[in-house]
Amino acid sequence: MTGTAVTRPLAGLRVVDLGQYIAAPGAGQNLADLGADVIKVEPPAGDQARGIGPFGQAMVRANNRGKRSLAVDLRTGAGRQVVDDLVDSADVLLHNFRHGVSARLGLDPDTVLARRPGLVYGFVTGFGTRGPSAYRVGLDVAAQAEFAVMDLTGEADGDPQRVGFTVADVLAAQALTSGVLAALLHRATTGRGEVVETSLMEAVVHAQAATWAEYGLSGAVPRRRGHGQARAAPAADLVRTRDGGALVLSAYTADKFAALCSLIGRPELADDPRFATNAARVAHRPQLLEVLHSTLGGLDRPQALERLRSAGIVCGAVRRFDEVVGDADVLASGLIADCRGAHAAYTAPTTPFSLGGRRPTSSPPAPEVGEHTGPVLAELGRSEADIRALTEGGVVVRADAGTAVPKEEPT
Repeated sequence: MTGTAVTRPLAGLRVVDLGQYIAAPGAGQNLADLGADVIKVEPPAGDQARGIGPFGQAMVRANNRGKRSLAVDLRTGAGRQVVDDLVDSADVLLHNFRHGVSARLGLDPDTVLARRPGLVYGFVTGFGTRGPSAYRVGLDVAAQAEFAVMDLTGEADGDPQRVGFTVADVLAAQALTSGVLAALLHRATTGRGEVVETSLMEAVVHAQAATWAEYGLSGAVPRRRGHGQARAAPAADLVRTRDGGALVLSAYTADKFAALCSLIGRPELADDPRFATNAARVAHRPQLLEVLHSTLGGLDRPQALERLRSAGIVCGAVRRFDEVVGDADVLASGLIADCRGAHAAYTAPTTPFSLGGRRPTSSPPAPEVGEHTGPVLAELGRSEADIRALTEGGVVVRADAGTAVPKEEPT
């Protein structure tokens, strides 16, 4: 199955992506995977992520596959005119400017939609645009810290911890994607564009909907506890195995707990007053875990997992990232796309869903800064002489013509 065989529902749509780092570019990446022509508008020195070493380069590669890069200096009037012309040709505009920046650039929703009423205008901020933190700089770790993600992550007696990836950014990218797709559907029936707004705050609060409801029902402040769910047992509990591995398991319904007791050779525990009900097991979790460690912990991880799976008990091996990269189920799903081009070759996850059983299995890699400046400007009706003048004047960077990319630090 090749990428060309995949249904691309957004083919023919143009997206102007003014985003940097992850949140807005991640949404643009989703739209690119669905077939949109996504033009990444970068400053002359490139997306700020390009300037922060391997960590930033990984962001760029993961969130900009298959896009085209137009490098332009928005601090100049000629540069703003280029972007205005580009936006006038687009169906969707994305950005994650700090609140107020778009107005200074003449790219705020009111200005843009007055000129292009059919445009879907989507953006991400750190903390929303209506509250007291509207103008604050927002990054992933700030959202994790301020909206309880860190407080709920880590061992009960340890320090709060950030989730091991940029979860707020990723959730915001998915939220923006959903909003843009809804707005495109609305436009298809009404002809009118729409403003789609989300934030890192909204994304992480929404993701904790069940925790929010639990607090509303019980009034008890949720606390981090490391392994194990607070009100069910065994549930998400960790067992270390003889070979130095670890696994997690959940068996908190009556039938599954009885199956677990039989599996470990202790069927009488299903009727033990300490463990006979879920509430009793939660109250006696340390004793329950002692039993599980003394039985399952005496096995190697593959052996323990095989026994649990054969009994229909939910379980999972705790694996390192290098183990996941070669996982047979991941590879069989077609989730990993091959990204090859003149400047790079790597693999990356593509859409987390398939359409009609298919999804892209190949993708152009993330572009170099200004790699498509010339072709994009030509599509906007600019002559070669005009493009040359913009390049020589420092308004645009044209890497496609061999122009050196400025080495100035991003601002």
